[in-house]
This record gives sequence, C-alpha cells and structure tokens, in this order.
Amino acid sequence: MTSDSGGTLLWAVLPYVVFVVFVLGHVWRYRYDKFGWTTRSSQLYESRLLRIGSPLFHFGVLGVLLGHIGGLVIPKSWTEAVGVGEDTYHLGAVVLGTAAGVATLGGLAVLIYRRRTVGPVFSATTHNDKAMYAALTLTLGLGLAATVAANVVGGGYDYRLTISPWFRGVFALHPDPALMSGAPVLFQLHVLSALLLFAFWPFTRLVHMLTAPLGYLTRPYIVYRSRDARLGSRAERRGWERTR
Repeated sequence: MTSDSGGTLLWAVLPYVVFVVFVLGHVWRYRYDKFGWTTRSSQLYESRLLRIGSPLFHFGVLGVLLGHIGGLVIPKSWTEAVGVGEDTYHLGAVVLGTAAGVATLGGLAVLIYRRRTVGPVFSATTHNDKAMYAALTLTLGLGLAATVAANVVGGGYDYRLTISPWFRGVFALHPDPALMSGAPVLFQLHVLSALLLFAFWPFTRLVHMLTAPLGYLTRPYIVYRSRDARLGSRAERRGWERTR
C-alpha cells in the first residue's frame, strides 16, 4: 500500500505525532476548557433508547479494548508458554472480537439513531459530535471488516506476527514500518483511522473516558437550609438541630 518513504511517514512518524497531540491536547483542554470536560449528557431529553444503546456500546467497547490489549500487548510466545495454542487463540479472538465489535457498532447505531430522531437530542448535537460519531463508526467498522474479511471469509491472518510487534515497537521507540507495510489493506486502514481518532480525541466529548469521579469521595457534604421561618412542626432529632 505504501512506498518506503510513505511507510516510514505513516508507521514510524505519524504515531508519535498523534501521541503528542493526544497528550498536549488533553492538557490544553483541561486547562482552558475545564467546564467543557463533560459528556454533555442528554438523558433528560430521552432515556428509552439510551438505556438500550449506551450499555451495548460501552460494554462492547470494553470487550474491544480488552481484546486489543490481549492481542497487541501480550506477545504470542507468552500465550503459547501458558498452553494457549494458535488455533485456540485464533478461535477465541475471532468469536469474542466479532461479538464485541457487533455489540459496539449496534450500540453506536442506536445512539446515532437516537440523536437523529429525537428533536431535543438532535438540537443539542454539535458539528464536533457528528464528526466524532463518524470517526468512531469508521474505526470500528474497519476493525470489524478486517477481522471478518481476514479470519471468517479469508484464510486467516495472524496479526500477532506483524501488527503486534510494530505496536510494541512504537512504545519501545524503535518501530519497524516494514511490519505494517506488509499487513492487509483493511488492517492498515483500521490502524490509520484509529490514529486519526486518537488525534481528534482530546477535542471531543470522549475526554470523559479518562475521568473518574474520585472527588466525590473526599468532597464535603452539601448542607441544605430551609427558608421557612416555621421550620416545620416535627420534634427535633439529635444531630439535626434547627438552623436560625
């Protein structure tokens, strides 16, 4: 798909550009748009479709994430050392990966349908949201298509011999572009779309995935005070003195 110079640019330079944008983008977003660091929840506008699409999407994404960690981070020699052969791994990866991908895309389809058909939700949808949904759909669709085309329709493809070593090489600061240049086109497109998604990530509502409400564990209690001069007629209980 790529020449030597193009392969070096795509598979040895672009990942680091994306990494810098991803990190600095989040720093910039948190510093200058802290109040925009939110999912902008639309649950108040509609909840029936949200109760269907949101769990499907989020649990599906969790499965996809775990599958990618297992396939890209853990070397093939490690799984074989604990007795998981190639056929067993391949079958589990294809079945579970396809199921997770279908669930994620199904949930995303419900969420997009909800945003398009529910008036208040559609009105609250920005151009940035639309671009984010398009990027998510493209990345997930290409990943599922690559899995099905190579391992269900085709004769099988062991990405742990090419894409996985390249991925680990990126973090070890010595990526080998030749590994990715020899991968099937759909896998290359999936990786490129994922890189572009991560570059776009800090500027979308996806930033909420990197946030945990830990502040709720240590913040002080909220004290509610009545404005009624009579303050009720019930007898006071210990620890609940009236506020004057």
